[in-house]
Amino acid sequence: MPEEKMTFKVRGEDGVDIECEALFTFESDETKKNYIVYTDNTTDEEGNTKVYAAIYEPDKPETLLQPIETEKEWKIIETILGELQEEVKSGNGGSEQAS
Repeated sequence: MPEEKMTFKVRGEDGVDIECEALFTFESDETKKNYIVYTDNTTDEEGNTKVYAAIYEPDKPETLLQPIETEKEWKIIETILGELQEEVKSGNGGSEQAS
């Protein structure tokens, strides 16, 4: 059974809505903030899928994505992305489901 994708729209700088797909969300024990990592399914010059991250509040139905402004927060996200990439490369990613 295929996983259900969580999609949402963000308004681009030009005022046009862009359909995005949430890759994963997490709460940092360090910052006590919730983060969402997502993609608009576009690629860069090297063919890599573009991935974005933002702060969000999961308890609000109409949540606004807040920009990540500190180097510390970016490091947390980069670490998690690196760990996920290693799992995928080693063949352990994607088959387990969190409960």
